[in-house]
Amino acid sequence: MRIGELVAKTGVPKETLHFYIREGLLPKPRRTRGRIPDYTEAHLRRVLWIRELREEFFLPIPEIKKILRQNRRQSRSDRAVSEFHNRYFRPLDRLLSREVVGRRAFCEATGLGRKWLEVMESWGIITAGSRGGRPAYARDDVILGRLIVDMDRLGFGPKDGYNPRELKRVADFLRRFVRSSHRAYYEKRLTALPSDDHAEKGAQFVEIMSLFFYHLYRKLVREEFARLRGRAAPPPGVAGKANPR
Repeated sequence: MRIGELVAKTGVPKETLHFYIREGLLPKPRRTRGRIPDYTEAHLRRVLWIRELREEFFLPIPEIKKILRQNRRQSRSDRAVSEFHNRYFRPLDRLLSREVVGRRAFCEATGLGRKWLEVMESWGIITAGSRGGRPAYARDDVILGRLIVDMDRLGFGPKDGYNPRELKRVADFLRRFVRSSHRAYYEKRLTALPSDDHAEKGAQFVEIMSLFFYHLYRKLVREEFARLRGRAAPPPGVAGKANPR
């Protein structure tokens, strides 16, 4: 893309982009045969990331350079994980309302098709409240919709042989777990704590348990993936040996 398109997509002035290149925050673009700088999607993502670090975290250029150097040292898989974290765990997003009203607006905000939205609602994975007689979706439901779309984009969709009903199994299991394990605790605490105190501690507990599930699932999947890779690897001394004739 030309620099004008990069300016339009990022809102960052041309002079600032040139400054980022001089300072090493942004790689120099390749040039076409006509010697015109050609910027890529990688440049776009980098500029948006730098803008976020500057505008939302108020980081100076030297600190941003350190972050970018650390990012370059990461493996390709770790960089991909970091990109997802930046997309779904933005601190500022937690302070802003992300409620979406209406199914059409939900599909536009997430990229999820109307058919699959109806399926996910019938399975209880995505649920809507009501606002003015129209379905209203909370921030968590919007994020779930985007994650389902990303799963399909990465090759974990019906066309790739992945059974989406596995998501229903996960949701059903977690719903049963939450209801059985939390009911007794909440019934006792609701009467023991003042309402404001209970709301604050309850919200903190929800976040702690959410992080626990996230890291436990991540740990178990990594262990299983390593086990499968180890089982598929050839025995020591076999790899690279020529077949005798």
